[in-house]
Amino acid sequence: MEPSPAELARKTWRTLEPLHGFIYFAPEAAQNYSALGLEGMTGYFASRAASMGAVPAEVVCATFYNFNPALVHAAIPSAWDAASPEAISAARLDAVDHGLRRLIPDAIDSADMASAAELARIAADATTDLTAGRPLFSSYLHQRWPEQPHLALWHAQTLLREFRGDGHISLLTAHGLSGIEALVLHAAVGPVSREVLQTSRGWSDEEWQEAIDGLMARGLVNAEGGTTPQGQQLRDEIEDRTDELARAPYETLGAQGCHQLRGLVRPWSQTIAKAIF
Repeated sequence: MEPSPAELARKTWRTLEPLHGFIYFAPEAAQNYSALGLEGMTGYFASRAASMGAVPAEVVCATFYNFNPALVHAAIPSAWDAASPEAISAARLDAVDHGLRRLIPDAIDSADMASAAELARIAADATTDLTAGRPLFSSYLHQRWPEQPHLALWHAQTLLREFRGDGHISLLTAHGLSGIEALVLHAAVGPVSREVLQTSRGWSDEEWQEAIDGLMARGLVNAEGGTTPQGQQLRDEIEDRTDELARAPYETLGAQGCHQLRGLVRPWSQTIAKAIF
């Protein structure tokens, strides 16, 4: 049985995501950002937000959504004093290049890589007129497409994941969930633990408990922060609707194209995931 267009969107995004997500953990990225004077989380916030220009911290808080605003304000706007957004974006792409060459060296100059990049670009190009309500995604549209296939594939997945992410945030806010409440609900239904989500987004135990209390009042989690039937239902509805909002580029590529793209990328994603995550 063929997956629905929404299911296809989720499956294809998941298969390709390690190709983008590795950059947040790659030592090449940390080294490049450090050379610009950006240490720790400052490198993360500045490199991902650089496509928007030297924006104030409030814009990064809004588009990154589930991070503690205090964590963002510690990094932005001081990052822009250390290096320009253009220099930071270039450092990021350089880290992608070196990181992928280290992780999947045999794939870089392969015919399969060229084919995967071409397919991914077809999907990404289908999003360019769908910018409404997607600010972070839209900020990447002005960036030039890299010529090398492995970098073009990474850029395509960057567009596709931020396209999906902006849609996801709109749904979370529409359901009255704050950034930390979205994390608590995510931890409640798994598979990512509270420890990972809370620590990586900079929330204290007290703030986390306040979010649990607020969601308990809505019947979405229990006293231990675990899921309830209502919470599971809401999470499922948000995820399903996120898939619906993200389906357009994958529909353009078509079921056969998505199947081909996933088949090409899967072994590389598996290699990267084992090495990084």
